[in-house]
Amino acid sequence: MADDNLKQIVAQGLSAMKAGSDVAAKATDEISNDVSSPELKAALQEGNQTSQQWAQRIDRAMQQAGNGQQGDNPVLEAHYEVSRRIRQQAPDSNSRDLGIIANGQLALHYWIAAFGTMANYLNKLGLEDAGREMKQSTDEAKQADEKHTMLAEQLLRS
Repeated sequence: MADDNLKQIVAQGLSAMKAGSDVAAKATDEISNDVSSPELKAALQEGNQTSQQWAQRIDRAMQQAGNGQQGDNPVLEAHYEVSRRIRQQAPDSNSRDLGIIANGQLALHYWIAAFGTMANYLNKLGLEDAGREMKQSTDEAKQADEKHTMLAEQLLRS
């Protein structure tokens, strides 16, 4: 594949990721208000801080790749809408928290795939610094996913 074609894919991917980080920030703030589990609330606050770091890394990658445009991200917008529905329709607080975790993990899996793919593409283009930061973000998303799994297991036992 020609580097110009790969650069275009990277530009589109980073643009979608940037839009997704905006959706995620808005969603996390809203979702935190509906959580009853103190442990889940703490995990969401930690995740929000991590998401801010991810947004900064995406910005830096966009600068390095020469892409300053931002589009939309229908995938994360759909996750946000599903999250809203889950929270509105939950019959009790425990069910709502479990739904928040499930939807959060779907979003985390999006981020794992997006960051991992982008790390490989950026490295191929010789943008190793940005590639390392995307790999770091992948690892952080995997850790957050594991934490969400543990929180769900705790809630299921209660």
